[in-house]
Amino acid sequence: MTDPSLAQTQAPSPATTGVLVILTVKAGITREQVMAVMPDEVRQTVQLYLNGKIREWYSRSDGRGAVFLLDARDVAEAHATMDALPLAKQELIDHEYIAVGPLMPLRLLMSKP
Repeated sequence: MTDPSLAQTQAPSPATTGVLVILTVKAGITREQVMAVMPDEVRQTVQLYLNGKIREWYSRSDGRGAVFLLDARDVAEAHATMDALPLAKQELIDHEYIAVGPLMPLRLLMSKP
Protein backbone atom coordinates (compact mmCIF):
# COMPACT_ATOMS: atom_id res chain seq x y z
CA MET A 1 0.00 0.00 0.00
CA THR A 2 2.92 2.37 0.56
CA ASP A 3 4.97 1.35 -2.49
CA PRO A 4 4.73 4.30 -4.94
CA SER A 5 4.94 2.04 -8.02
CA LEU A 6 2.04 -0.06 -6.73
CA ALA A 7 -0.02 3.03 -5.98
CA GLN A 8 0.44 4.27 -9.56
CA THR A 9 -0.87 1.04 -11.08
CA GLN A 10 -3.96 0.71 -8.88
CA ALA A 11 -7.41 1.97 -9.75
CA PRO A 12 -8.26 5.58 -8.91
CA SER A 13 -9.23 6.56 -5.37
CA PRO A 14 -12.62 5.34 -4.21
CA ALA A 15 -15.62 7.60 -4.09
CA THR A 16 -16.11 9.36 -0.78
CA THR A 17 -18.80 7.58 1.21
CA GLY A 18 -18.42 9.60 4.39
CA VAL A 19 -16.30 12.12 6.22
CA LEU A 20 -14.62 11.54 9.56
CA VAL A 21 -14.64 14.72 11.65
CA ILE A 22 -12.38 15.07 14.68
CA LEU A 23 -13.46 17.88 17.00
CA THR A 24 -10.96 19.34 19.46
CA VAL A 25 -11.62 22.08 21.99
CA LYS A 26 -9.35 25.01 21.16
CA ALA A 27 -6.45 25.81 23.45
CA GLY A 28 -7.40 28.32 26.12
CA ILE A 29 -11.13 27.49 26.03
CA THR A 30 -12.47 26.58 29.46
CA ARG A 31 -14.79 23.74 30.33
CA GLU A 32 -17.31 26.34 31.51
CA GLN A 33 -17.33 28.01 28.08
CA VAL A 34 -18.00 24.69 26.39
CA MET A 35 -20.64 23.57 28.90
CA ALA A 36 -22.58 26.82 28.47
CA VAL A 37 -23.14 25.88 24.80
CA MET A 38 -23.63 22.12 25.22
CA PRO A 39 -27.43 22.02 25.65
CA ASP A 40 -27.92 23.62 22.21
CA GLU A 41 -25.02 21.64 20.71
CA VAL A 42 -26.48 18.33 21.90
CA ARG A 43 -30.00 19.11 20.63
CA GLN A 44 -28.73 20.07 17.18
CA THR A 45 -26.33 17.12 17.04
CA VAL A 46 -29.12 14.68 17.93
CA GLN A 47 -31.26 16.22 15.19
CA LEU A 48 -28.45 15.63 12.67
CA TYR A 49 -28.29 12.00 13.82
CA LEU A 50 -32.05 11.58 13.50
CA ASN A 51 -31.89 13.14 10.01
CA GLY A 52 -29.23 10.62 8.97
CA LYS A 53 -26.37 13.11 8.63
CA ILE A 54 -24.38 11.57 11.51
CA ARG A 55 -23.77 7.82 11.14
CA GLU A 56 -21.61 7.34 14.21
CA TRP A 57 -20.36 9.52 17.05
CA TYR A 58 -17.91 9.03 19.85
CA SER A 59 -16.33 10.92 22.73
CA ARG A 60 -12.59 11.25 22.56
CA SER A 61 -10.99 9.25 25.37
CA ASP A 62 -8.69 12.18 26.12
CA GLY A 63 -11.74 14.32 26.97
CA ARG A 64 -10.82 17.00 24.43
CA GLY A 65 -13.71 16.61 22.01
CA ALA A 66 -15.57 14.14 19.85
CA VAL A 67 -15.34 12.15 16.63
CA PHE A 68 -18.18 11.97 14.11
CA LEU A 69 -18.62 9.90 10.97
CA LEU A 70 -20.86 11.99 8.74
CA ASP A 71 -22.88 10.87 5.77
CA ALA A 72 -21.43 13.44 3.37
CA ARG A 73 -20.41 13.47 -0.31
CA ASP A 74 -17.25 15.45 0.39
CA VAL A 75 -15.36 17.52 2.95
CA ALA A 76 -17.13 20.73 1.87
CA GLU A 77 -20.53 19.25 2.73
CA ALA A 78 -19.23 17.98 6.09
CA HIS A 79 -17.68 21.37 6.79
CA ALA A 80 -21.00 23.12 6.15
CA THR A 81 -22.79 20.70 8.47
CA MET A 82 -20.32 21.14 11.32
CA ASP A 83 -20.00 24.92 10.92
CA ALA A 84 -23.74 25.27 11.59
CA LEU A 85 -23.42 23.85 15.12
CA PRO A 86 -23.18 26.15 18.18
CA LEU A 87 -19.66 25.20 19.30
CA ALA A 88 -18.31 26.00 15.83
CA LYS A 89 -20.32 29.21 15.53
CA GLN A 90 -18.80 30.43 18.79
CA GLU A 91 -15.33 29.34 17.60
CA LEU A 92 -14.74 27.09 20.61
CA ILE A 93 -13.52 24.05 18.67
CA ASP A 94 -11.30 23.06 15.79
CA HIS A 95 -12.24 20.42 13.23
CA GLU A 96 -10.14 17.99 11.25
CA TYR A 97 -11.86 16.47 8.20
CA ILE A 98 -10.92 13.17 6.57
CA ALA A 99 -12.85 11.89 3.55
CA VAL A 100 -13.27 8.11 3.67
CA GLY A 101 -14.43 5.46 1.22
CA PRO A 102 -14.21 1.73 0.52
CA LEU A 103 -10.93 0.04 1.44
CA MET A 104 -9.07 -0.06 -1.87
CA PRO A 105 -6.95 -3.23 -1.32
CA LEU A 106 -10.17 -5.25 -1.16
CA ARG A 107 -10.38 -4.80 -4.94
CA LEU A 108 -7.50 -7.26 -5.19
CA LEU A 109 -9.81 -9.97 -3.85
CA MET A 110 -12.24 -9.32 -6.69
CA SER A 111 -9.75 -9.67 -9.53
CA LYS A 112 -9.12 -13.01 -11.21
CA PRO A 113 -5.76 -14.67 -10.34
